[in-house]
Amino acid sequence: MRVVACSRWVSSALLRSILLRSMMLSALAVTLVGGTWATAQSGKAEEGRRGWSAQWISHPTAPLREPITLHFKKTLDIASAPAHYLVEVSADNRFVLYLNGERVGDGPARGDMTHWRYETFDLGPMLKPGANVIAATVWNFGTYAPVAQISDRTAFLVQGDTKAEEAVNTNSTWMVEEEPGQVLLPRRQNGLWVYYAAGPGETLKGSEYDWDWMKADAAPGSKWVAAGPALREDNSSRAGIAASREVTADVPWALVQDTLPHMAYTKEDAGHVVRVTGTLQDGEKFPAAPVTIAAHSTVHLMLDRSELTTAYPKLMFSGGKGSHVTLTYAEALYDAEKHKGNRNEVGTRQALGYVDEVVPDGGAHRVFEPLWWRTWRYVDVAVETADEPLTLDGMEAHFTAYPFETKAQLETGDADLQKIWEIGWHTARLDAHETYMDTPYYEQLQYAGDTRIQAMITYAMTGDDRLPRQAIRALNDSRVPAGITTSRYPESLPQMIPPFSLLWIGMLHDNYMYRPDTEFVKSILPGTRTVLDWFASYQHADGLLGKTPWWNFVDWIEVQKEFPSYDKQNGETCLVTMQYISALQDAIDLESALGSKEHVQIDRARLDAAIKGERTLCWDASRKLMADSPAKDIFSQHTNMLGVLYDVVPRSEQAEVMRQIVGHELGDSSVKADPDLITASYYFRYYLARALDHAGMADEYLKTLGSWHEFLKEGFSTWPEQPGNTRSDSHAWSAHPTFDLLTLVAGISPASPGFRTVRVAPHLGELTHLEASFPAPQGLIHVKYAEANATVDLPQGLTGTFVWKGKETKLHAGENLVPMK
Repeated sequence: MRVVACSRWVSSALLRSILLRSMMLSALAVTLVGGTWATAQSGKAEEGRRGWSAQWISHPTAPLREPITLHFKKTLDIASAPAHYLVEVSADNRFVLYLNGERVGDGPARGDMTHWRYETFDLGPMLKPGANVIAATVWNFGTYAPVAQISDRTAFLVQGDTKAEEAVNTNSTWMVEEEPGQVLLPRRQNGLWVYYAAGPGETLKGSEYDWDWMKADAAPGSKWVAAGPALREDNSSRAGIAASREVTADVPWALVQDTLPHMAYTKEDAGHVVRVTGTLQDGEKFPAAPVTIAAHSTVHLMLDRSELTTAYPKLMFSGGKGSHVTLTYAEALYDAEKHKGNRNEVGTRQALGYVDEVVPDGGAHRVFEPLWWRTWRYVDVAVETADEPLTLDGMEAHFTAYPFETKAQLETGDADLQKIWEIGWHTARLDAHETYMDTPYYEQLQYAGDTRIQAMITYAMTGDDRLPRQAIRALNDSRVPAGITTSRYPESLPQMIPPFSLLWIGMLHDNYMYRPDTEFVKSILPGTRTVLDWFASYQHADGLLGKTPWWNFVDWIEVQKEFPSYDKQNGETCLVTMQYISALQDAIDLESALGSKEHVQIDRARLDAAIKGERTLCWDASRKLMADSPAKDIFSQHTNMLGVLYDVVPRSEQAEVMRQIVGHELGDSSVKADPDLITASYYFRYYLARALDHAGMADEYLKTLGSWHEFLKEGFSTWPEQPGNTRSDSHAWSAHPTFDLLTLVAGISPASPGFRTVRVAPHLGELTHLEASFPAPQGLIHVKYAEANATVDLPQGLTGTFVWKGKETKLHAGENLVPMK
């Protein structure tokens, strides 16, 4: 398990060591809430260690900011193996740590320069009496690094926890070599002209690679040298000594404890061969059995995992000097027009996307594993041999993602619905690592709009709030002097989507409702005020928002019209004003409970003006719909569903508005499809589901899942980004049905902040049976609906209300049997 930082620093190194070691051995290190590890109850939970004696090191002469791969190592002699040996490790950009040739772990989790994370490992179980080699690969991809990667320069850091472990501290006693044999492969379009922000591929040059680098002794003629300080420009006696956040020091990395668990690294299937191109006997037996490609041959092996994964591929090979192997990773295969089609179809389709290259040196039992994980369902292994045959000994994969413990369960008796729920969770898992990610293939960026939905899925499926808290903190840290957050964070290329700042406030309110830590919410609350102040500066006297700078993205809509739209007279928007109203309502709720009356009054005045403006200028009485701007020339599902959800549309008219915008989809023959009405994408239908529930129409929800049923027919193993020939096949913003099925259909949701009470209000539609479990902070909630009865089992300390057909029944801890006739 991960060593978790204490919320308050213990000054005594000895006492701190005892505490940390106890944390490794006992569940008492953290509070167990609802079966979930809860982080320290503070906005400063990630601060961690204060005193450091280790030095940030690097190669003494190699470039510091150019792309580079380095190996570090140090021999550690110990008389007897200790039970525990705690070390704290970080790097810029990243590291993989080894002990005696075995992988220990990697990191650091991404942050920014003022929140540079370090990882804590216990080497004790892996140490042996005598000589031990602790080693690391450290790399910096420079300007080719992922957009999510912030960096200052190439550097490495190891700090022993106490005096007993300080022999491992990084300084000039460590050795370092530059590794020219494993380097980045600059991005190639490879036929895909799409936005790509993740990292590059890699090239393994077998003849240049130091295959013995982890051995204690350097090989003759090797390029190992004593490590030097990473801050060469600092000639002081303490140059490069590490320092924690909120400590004055002349180092760029302000260190904080990573509060997340280590990412998973679990062996899984790399795929099975579905097509062999070229002459190769028994090629279909790979990767379970070795295959040999003859000299002067060209062969392609297409492997299919049957579902998408995020994993470290590992290719094993022998011989084949002068050969060239290309691994092309793809979410789906493409036809001649570069369209994906059914994800299960192979035929003559090709893999397009990012690649890794391997150039064998002729040695036996070589292994290539990239420094960063890959995303794929299909991988094309293309081999061109020279004068020697090449044997592919095998291929493995090690799955990596946030190590969620799935606690929720759902059984509906409907096989397709069950699959929709499961695939949604699989999608959400692949998009959750040390940060949430919009897509694990193309961007790997933590966007507020996506992340809000991902966090809700996390609460419902696991009850684990550590990754959501990381995201909320990160976006708070991203705020610019003007006041708003960036659209995504961490990032090295700032991007502003102002409406996403409003969704971030909603994300904080979601945490307030689902988790019991009000101190955390209070620590973030000041940041919400600067966001609302910024938007208030664009609020006109009539209450509506004018056009704000940057990219006012609301939903991924492919239309010729401006979206969101603004009237030409005053440049005002009804749609973004709706999102502003939502943020104000959430802020008022938070300020009333945890903030100040002064801010409640300020936000109330802004809210009242905005609602009045919407009702006066945006309501079209002839169509009985909300328009997207006062010009009333463009209408969307978006503005109307938000008008219902936030009670801008009066309660008495909400059901009728919802019927108008989705009635055709729900099978209402009296409502004709409106070709001029802009419809919501998969992403924004998260808010459609909430609006249906708010309008008392949640029993119609299951009828809105038509697109997801179609995905099943098309062979999707994860949910896509957008309709049509989508770029990304794995976008968790489309995975919200997994959340909806638990909260709307099974009907489980918090009735009060911190989930102190529960509301169970099932909306089964045409289902005759449903059974579900849901993790609340107090423990698992279990519900079962069958034979006109509901059984609701609540954990100790939790009470609530059961709602069915307008009738409310009080629920107590333990088993409740409620008639549903």
